[in-house]
Amino acid sequence: MAALFPPWSNTPYRVALVTAALVPLVLVAAPMLWIRSDYGTHEGEAIEQPVEFDHRHHVRDDGIDCLYCHPGAERRAIAGIPPTEVCMGCHGQVWNDSPLLAPVRASWELGEPIPWRRVHALPDHVYFHHGVHTQAGVPCASCHGDVASMARVHRVRPLTMGWCLDCHRDPPGPVRYGRRITHLTTCTACHR
Repeated sequence: MAALFPPWSNTPYRVALVTAALVPLVLVAAPMLWIRSDYGTHEGEAIEQPVEFDHRHHVRDDGIDCLYCHPGAERRAIAGIPPTEVCMGCHGQVWNDSPLLAPVRASWELGEPIPWRRVHALPDHVYFHHGVHTQAGVPCASCHGDVASMARVHRVRPLTMGWCLDCHRDPPGPVRYGRRITHLTTCTACHR
């Protein structure tokens, strides 16, 4: 008895079966791979700010400590963005006529904050406390990189869950009480 379909007709059926099996895998794997890539973590992307602020000049050349502009990093969950008053503390006398500082002067005169753009932002479901980390001796550069050598700040670390867990398992801070504090790898330490 002759076959109902010719032998070549099996090929499209096989292709359809393989495609039906691979598409769900790709749909799950692609976002997982993308979020771990430099495109997903935004590593190396310099963020354009409303004011040309050069950390090299302020940190390296003038020796201004991170905590002068970001005092919340020692005590609060959020390090904070400096208010215009901090900028004008110096720039009321230094470079007070510079055209580069026109947005700072406008912010000062109008009493409106400078709309700085965040460089490091974690998802809303992640709890992070700057104060806990700085009090434990974790240097700012561990997460933010060598900001003193950046004209425009950019992410140098992925800030992914895996990266944070690696740091919690082998923290860069000092050894306390004869051991490193590595017990904060429970889910509820960061996910609240």
